Amino acid sequence: MKIKVKLVRGLAGKRKSQKQAVKSLGLKKVGDERILEKNPMVLGNIEKVKHLIKVEEIQ
Repeated sequence: MKIKVKLVRGLAGKRKSQKQAVKSLGLKKVGDERILEKNPMVLGNIEKVKHLIKVEEIQ
């Protein structure tokens, strides 16, 4: 199963841990999208920054 993540809010003023989570998902600026494998590391990072990103499951 794969997940598509899109950064929809900026990182200005966010905690360092949140910035690192977004970076580890491969997102750099607003509008960036990545398709990632669904695994515990990815899901943990998504949980940290769920208010900054949009998540969609794809086949």
